[in-house]
Amino acid sequence: MKSKILLVIAGLALAGLGGCETAATYGPQTSPRSPGYTDKQLASNRYRVSFHGNSATSRETVEDYLLRRAAEVTLKAGYSWFIFDSRDTKAKTRYFTDFAGWPGWPGYGWYWHSWDYGGSAETVPITNYVAYAEIVLLKDDQAKNEARALKAQDVLDHLGPLPAPAP
Repeated sequence: MKSKILLVIAGLALAGLGGCETAATYGPQTSPRSPGYTDKQLASNRYRVSFHGNSATSRETVEDYLLRRAAEVTLKAGYSWFIFDSRDTKAKTRYFTDFAGWPGWPGYGWYWHSWDYGGSAETVPITNYVAYAEIVLLKDDQAKNEARALKAQDVLDHLGPLPAPAP
């Protein structure tokens, strides 16, 4: 019984920490579930780039970080221009409910939301965004013939400096 209560307390503590989450900072992704960017070279002038946000990162920020990474990859590869061959942003939503159970369930009554014995619960959606794209890198003469071409340095200049990380 003690172990069940400790597991419930630990789960609620972790869920409570999720509410204190700060927006993802710009940097490489360190694990499959962490926020950050990834990129992979697919051909000499083609890359797949992505940015994974966390629940505190807006869709707009995730898409801006994808755009920033595409421009950085372009410059690092020795090119000045790029186009998006494909691009998408997906939302993954999960739900958190603070319901602690009905009277008579093990552990019922110790969590403050269950004290009213009404069985009420609040469910909150938690959404993470992932933006990904395939980009094609272009030389100056190729970019002249491509209306969709973006100059990498102009993109970085327009996005401006990265925000300072939260303390």
